[in-house]
Amino acid sequence: MEKEKVLALVTNKAKMKAFKSIMGVLPSTPGPLTFVGSGSTAKLCTHIAGLNVSKVLIVTDKPLVDLGIVAKATDVFEQKGVEVLMFDGVKPDPTIDLIEDGLAIQMKNSCDAVLAIGGGSSIDAAKTIAAAATNGGKSKNVIGYYKVKKEPIPLFAIPTTSGTGSEVTFGAVVSDAVTHEKFFIADPKVTPKAIALDPDLITGLPPSITAATGMDALTHAVEAWISTWANSNSDSYAKQSIQMLFKYLPIAYAEGSNLEAREQVSIAAYYAGIAINTGAVGYVHAVAHQFGAWYSTPHGWANAVVLPEVLRFSKDKVEGRLAELADMLSLSLPSDSTGTKADKFIEAVVQLNVSFGIGTSLEAIKASDVPAIATRAVKEGSGMPVPKMMDQAECEALIRSLMV
Repeated sequence: MEKEKVLALVTNKAKMKAFKSIMGVLPSTPGPLTFVGSGSTAKLCTHIAGLNVSKVLIVTDKPLVDLGIVAKATDVFEQKGVEVLMFDGVKPDPTIDLIEDGLAIQMKNSCDAVLAIGGGSSIDAAKTIAAAATNGGKSKNVIGYYKVKKEPIPLFAIPTTSGTGSEVTFGAVVSDAVTHEKFFIADPKVTPKAIALDPDLITGLPPSITAATGMDALTHAVEAWISTWANSNSDSYAKQSIQMLFKYLPIAYAEGSNLEAREQVSIAAYYAGIAINTGAVGYVHAVAHQFGAWYSTPHGWANAVVLPEVLRFSKDKVEGRLAELADMLSLSLPSDSTGTKADKFIEAVVQLNVSFGIGTSLEAIKASDVPAIATRAVKEGSGMPVPKMMDQAECEALIRSLMV
């Protein structure tokens, strides 16, 4: 093994040991109070109003306002006498500048609570706003690991996609508008206090977004499962999530109005979010984040394409773990097959991508970008509890395998 790779391995082990020791002494944070099922949006908003909240900031995006989704919450608040302030400027991969716009509304109006309505971008933006408001009024004050010194404004969330799991995780991702670099906020204090998983809000989600966000959830569950930080708790949630997604995601994709499938996929994404709270993610996210930065590739779509290749790369270290998933899903091997159960699981992931129209490659990748993308991905991945370290050359090869 090359000297650089040995050094990277030693450094990774040291980082993971340090992070794990920090996590071990942090006070445990209960998961959010969760309202599930048709009508749960109204139940959550009634709950918020019952907490003596007089003014709430809703963090969302303009399309959800135009579609009438946000009105399902504002109507309840109006009935309960709660004043609503609206920040509907959220865009995919929210930037620090964008978040500062929402934060300015909060700082000016001193809302008692923040409610995120939307996908991961809206929830991550709301987390940052709620935390920054009580920590100096600047987003930069809470960026990093365990930088949220003071308790945020009470935060609540209603996810309108079933994928990121941000409604239950203690992390958020924000971007630099100029460099497109991703920054992480990780602190149990940013976990929402209560959430609603309401299938009524997502029946109109287009099949392509249903697939991409669902594969994002699957990526969370699988990466938590193969993480070196995996434990009995994260394993339990990861396995349940994987099993539910293989069963219900194809139904939700084909039958968008199927409330049972929508609800079960939302719960699966929630479970996957719990799994990554302790299991974390790995190289799939490290590479996918760069595709989002370079080409604005939707995060779930990028994760879906990258996942099988990272599993192939890591297979020799996690073959037994992947075989266990294959057994759980009853994935059988042809009698004349020379592959392994682990190969069967990887192939099952590929087939999901193909059936959803995601495919196995990304047209946007340019050969000239590959070295820079790999450099950032390797750097990001070196700080994650991955089962197998990847060097520059290996990462470049993986990215090139995804080119058309």
